[in-house]
Formats: sequence, structure tokens, C-alpha cells
Amino acid sequence: MIKARGLQRRFTSRGRTVDAVKGVDIDVAEGELVGFLGPNGAGKTTTLRMLTTLLTPTAGEAQVAGCDLRADPVGVRGRIGYVAQGGGTGPECKVSEEIELQGRLYGLSKADAIARGKELTEQLDLSGLDQRLTKTLSGGQRRRLDIALGLIHSPKLVFFDEPTTGLDPQSRANLWEHIRTLRSEQGVTMFLTTHYLEEADALCDRILVIDGGEIVAEGTPDALKARVSGDGVVLGVDDDVTDRAAAIVGRVDGAHDLTTLPGEVRFRVPRGDTALPALLRAFDAEGLTMQSVQVQRPTLDDVFLTLTGRSLRDSESTDGATGPDGDTRSDDTTDSGHGNDDGHGGHNDDEKDDDEKDEVPTHVA
Repeated sequence: MIKARGLQRRFTSRGRTVDAVKGVDIDVAEGELVGFLGPNGAGKTTTLRMLTTLLTPTAGEAQVAGCDLRADPVGVRGRIGYVAQGGGTGPECKVSEEIELQGRLYGLSKADAIARGKELTEQLDLSGLDQRLTKTLSGGQRRRLDIALGLIHSPKLVFFDEPTTGLDPQSRANLWEHIRTLRSEQGVTMFLTTHYLEEADALCDRILVIDGGEIVAEGTPDALKARVSGDGVVLGVDDDVTDRAAAIVGRVDGAHDLTTLPGEVRFRVPRGDTALPALLRAFDAEGLTMQSVQVQRPTLDDVFLTLTGRSLRDSESTDGATGPDGDTRSDDTTDSGHGNDDGHGGHNDDEKDDDEKDEVPTHVA
């Protein structure tokens, strides 16, 4: 569904050049749900906007939904759905009006747009809201409406940019279920940007980690977490057998980072779940008893810390006026490339580079 090679985006600001995206390669197979993980300013949204034809790449090439990104951007737009970070529904418009209009923009007849809209509102728990003004919807309802608009033309590939930003935990979990259903029941391929670690872990078949405009790792959530020196295991034992317990642990294949306190043995192993049965047998053979055991799986934040030397959560809290490649890039930044081939123009002075909010249309039409 997506094959990108050497995709790059360069901007200039006050006479200096900034490479917001530095020649990334991306592959997404049909039916996959792929997450694009990274802090604000890492290049997530810039990459997404290139793949959805909203920015022309400075260099590189890509095939998106069977169309050449550079040679046929209009073809790409007709085959993809796009749900932007900030949303774009008119606050004074009714839900039914927004859905019908989006369908007509994609070439559906009025009857087909209404019928497809009814189908989507039922699937996304929006039934009975068709006469409501969009400004009266809850945050979760608005996001589900954004998804309905992105799916109105039945695309096989949908891009989600930070789909649950600003939602409360209950609404976020509800939206996750709808996204899972779209993939499992309709076979929709999805490319999802997020900085929520738990979201990427819960939803994605595969994750690409981007930092500083470069993809620094990719793989399944479990495979990425396996790169972090294994699971942490904490054994509770009687104080007087701590040294004997540590000696047993030291003989476990792959055990490392072994430390002890009175009544406690800490270590790491590649797979805690498979190491524990052997440990239990060894303890039993020595006549020792475990008082407690904890297995702590690595998190995606551990992965990011290992790859970049900093926590993703920490980077989120410290992002801000970070310069031309961050959220708050100055307004005098200009595009060092050129306008889109389909006549939609280039990167204007008042556009921001990456992970911005409310700067682009919610849906590509």
C-alpha cells in the first residue's frame, strides 16, 4: 500500500537549511496497521503530509495506494482517507451536512453519499446525531465524525494523524475499538502517527520509530521491546538465602544485570516468562522457596530511551520553541522545494513544519 524510498523534506529559515525529514524508507503492506512513533518535531506529521500529497517531497519517491506520489497526486488523493490531527468540521454545520458534502466532494451522488453516511454513522456509534451541530458533539463524537468523513469514499488506505489527541481515557479506548474494527472487519490498511506509547502498543502490528527526521527502528511492539536488554525480574526470598538464590539465578541462560538486597534478587533475562519455569525447578531442587516474583516487561518508552538516549515522555514535556524543525517554527520559514504538481501550491510562509495543529484540511478530497 505504501512504498517510499529516500523521502526527504527540507525547509529554510532565516538563511539556514533544516532537513525535517532525512530520506526515510517506508513499507506498509495491505491490511497492516502501522504506527509512526516519535516526539513532537521528529518529522511524523511532515512525513504524513508528504504521503498524503499535502507537501511535495524535496527528494525521494513513493507509491501510495497504487499511484505515484509525484506523478499522480490526484490519483493518490482519490484512493486514500485522511484524518488530520486538529479536525476540520464546520462548527455550525449539521453532522449529516458534513458527511453528505464530503461524499459529494469525492464524486458520490447525493443518494450514495447519504446511504454511505448512514452506514458509517451506524458503525461509528453516531446514529441519531445527524441533525446535531458539530460544535455540540463531545470530543469522542467529533473524532468519530472525522473518521466517518475520511472513510466516506471507501478507501483501502487511511492515514490517522494523532487520532486520540485531547481525548479523555474512556473516549480514547472507545476510539481504539473502532479503529480495530475497521481493520478486522473491513480490511482497511492504516498508517497512524502518535506519541502515545500505549496507543502504539495496543493498536499497531508494526511500529516505525522516528527521531530527528530519521527512522531509527522498526518492528512489532514485542520485537522492539525485545531489543531492550530483556525483561526485568524481581524475586523475593528469605533474607538468609539471598546469596544462594542469586547463585541459582546466575546459572540461568541469558541472565544479566544481577543485583541483590536482603531478601531480594533482581536481574534481567531475554524472556522472563520462559525463564521462570526453569528457575522454579532449580529452586525446588535446592530446597529453596520463592516468596514472591515480579516480571516487568520493557515498555516502548524503554525502547525510545535505548535508541535515542532520552525518554519519549520526557521529550514530550520539554518540546516547545525548538526551532525550524519543531512545533513552533517561526513564520518566516519558507519551502526550499516547490509547489505541488497538482497545482495546490508549495509550503507558504505561514505554514508550520511538523506536528502542527489545525493547519491542514481534515480530509483529502
